Amino acid sequence: MGRYTGPVCRQCRAHGQKLFLKGERCFTPRCAIERRKSAPGQHSAGGRRRRPSDYSVHLKEKQKARWMYGPLERQFARIFGIASKTPGNTGTMLMQLLERRLDNVAYRVGFGESRKKARQLISHGHLQVNGKDVDIPSFIVKAGDKVAWKETSRKTELFKVLQANAGKRSVPRWLSLSSDGTSAQVATLPEPSDFDSTIDTRLIIEHYSKR
Repeated sequence: MGRYTGPVCRQCRAHGQKLFLKGERCFTPRCAIERRKSAPGQHSAGGRRRRPSDYSVHLKEKQKARWMYGPLERQFARIFGIASKTPGNTGTMLMQLLERRLDNVAYRVGFGESRKKARQLISHGHLQVNGKDVDIPSFIVKAGDKVAWKETSRKTELFKVLQANAGKRSVPRWLSLSSDGTSAQVATLPEPSDFDSTIDTRLIIEHYSKR
C-alpha cells in the first residue's frame, strides 16, 4: 500500500489524540482535535459502538506509531523485525530506532516543522550527516553523528524562515543544536524517558506476535 495522501487531520481524530502531523498548526486552536473531537465518519458522533476486539486495539496502536513517525507498512515491519532481534527490551529498541530516523532527528531539532516537512528537506538533498550528503529519510543516526544543513541550502529562503523560528520547540536532551541553528549533534542514544509516552509498545509487540 502506498503513502496516504488524504487529509492527515482525520488520522488524529481517528486515534483521538494529536499526532502532530501538521507542524505548528497542531499547537493552535485550528487543530482538528481542538475543533472537533469526534472520530471521522457520519456515524461517529452518536449511536452504540461495539467493544473493540483485542486485534483492533493492537492494530490501532501500531498504526498510531506508524502515523506519528511516518514509515510505510513494510518499513515499519522491517524496523520491528530489527528491534525484535536486537538484545534488550523489544519495545525500547523499537522506539529507539524510530527516534533515530534522520527525518525524526531533523524534526526534533527544528529543521522541519513536522516530520513530513523534514522528510522533504532530506529527500531534496538539503541535509548532510558527518559532512556527507544523505537523501534517505529513514537513515538511522548513531551517537556522535552530526546532522547539518548543506552550505548551499543555508542561502535559501526556507532556511531563513526555519532559522527565524528556531528555539520555539524544545530539543530533546539526547540531541544538541548549535548556537547558529545550522547543525545538530547526536549526543547519546535516546532513553525510554525520551520516548513519546502515548505509545504503548506492548500492544505493538502483541500485534506482531499474533501474525
